[in-house]
Amino acid sequence: MPTKPLSLSFFKSMSLRVKPFWLELGYFMILSFLGFLALNYVSKPRTLPLFRPQNLDVFFTSVSSITVSSMSTVEMEVFSNVQLVFMAILMFLGGEAFTSFLRLQLFKKENKDDSFSSKDYELGNVIINPLEDSRDHDEIIKMKSIRLLSYVVFAYIFVLLLLGSSLVFLYITIIPSAKQILIEKGLNVNTFSIFITVSTFANGGFVPTNENMIVFKKNPGLLLILIPQVLLGNTLFAPCLRLAILFLWKITKRHEFVYILKNSKRVGYSHIFPSFETIAIAITVVGLIVVQFVVFYSLEWNSEATAGLSSYEKIVGSLFEVVNTRHTGLSVFDLSTLTPAILVLFTIMMYVSPYTTFLPVDNYEEKSEKMKMRKGGSLMEYISFSQPSCLVIFTILICVVEKDKMKYDPLNFNVLNIVFEVISAYGNVGMSIGYSCARQIKPDGHCKDATYGFAGKWSNTGKFILIILMFFGKMKKYNQLI
Repeated sequence: MPTKPLSLSFFKSMSLRVKPFWLELGYFMILSFLGFLALNYVSKPRTLPLFRPQNLDVFFTSVSSITVSSMSTVEMEVFSNVQLVFMAILMFLGGEAFTSFLRLQLFKKENKDDSFSSKDYELGNVIINPLEDSRDHDEIIKMKSIRLLSYVVFAYIFVLLLLGSSLVFLYITIIPSAKQILIEKGLNVNTFSIFITVSTFANGGFVPTNENMIVFKKNPGLLLILIPQVLLGNTLFAPCLRLAILFLWKITKRHEFVYILKNSKRVGYSHIFPSFETIAIAITVVGLIVVQFVVFYSLEWNSEATAGLSSYEKIVGSLFEVVNTRHTGLSVFDLSTLTPAILVLFTIMMYVSPYTTFLPVDNYEEKSEKMKMRKGGSLMEYISFSQPSCLVIFTILICVVEKDKMKYDPLNFNVLNIVFEVISAYGNVGMSIGYSCARQIKPDGHCKDATYGFAGKWSNTGKFILIILMFFGKMKKYNQLI
């Protein structure tokens, strides 16, 4: 009877229209609330009873972790060892590598259901299976390729996390100066090694120390270990994954790997691109790093930020800083001491998406698909904001909410600092200029310098707006407008 397959096909096609966006949004929102419960009730901060973060700050931290934004409103050393473990889990679950793996699993299931549910139909007492047709051979190869790709992605994540955490643990154990820092701050070596590895690979950007990575600026070896993890987990994820698949094909000669490489659109995985586009992405990543490094080297070599470092430490620290601007947000220098030109450059880099390429790439097919989606799209697709419009709107909202502080504390609450914070949250980067009591025009005797982000000095309304912005930033790939 044909009615059953037709009805199943109808409901499946309807669900597919709304499922990707709403499933992913629900995923991040549910984990944000679960993270809040885990950080606030299951575990306790180690600063009790002297200090306990407000509920909004704990929820802000949970959202910042799951959206891998690393925006902070409280100092990191407030959190206990158990809370750091929860934060590491949230960053791992929210990292692009893992969420793309989940999307791949969903796509694999949908293709399996399409192949066996919609193509098997009943005619009397006889079941006809069109999969036996030669024309469906490609579908079988496609399903096998997607399944194999999911194994490769999982192995990629597992191997890099295991290798990264092992190298960090080994470095901390061998180098006395790095180990002494953790001892003085009461941080567990194992927890720190896993936390910082997950944070860099998932591009979470959190560090268990109050000073972010500034406290390790004289440990260039540790910075060199973390730099590849930052790149392999985000901006160079697609190129390195393609290299891994090519390497596996050279070893195994399995035709599924060739299918994946030659049919990047059909496998439905957003991190597999055609060969030329993959090369263009890699060249753009390296090019932007080189440009930033040259500018940073020229303007900050003898500045306050790099004072007291050797030439080698300056080079490694500068490289580490510019590598983190695109997405991760780790910082080895005090951003408030950098020149405005560098801050503007970093702001632009935070806005640039991970797979941006400045080389001419033929995206005709992708543009045609977007046009079709617009023509038959939902109301949400028509009213969605462009990224610049979104940033302007949220910046204006923050300026309205914090207008009194902008009036009485203009050196801290200036437009550049607010724009920097807004773009950092929207880009899920997490860099922050911070807040300094020394910049107050009317000194407040109760003011105390803290090492958390600039948003920590915002009102509760401003923090809530930033929470919404972090969700917006995490879901920006669904925005149909450019």
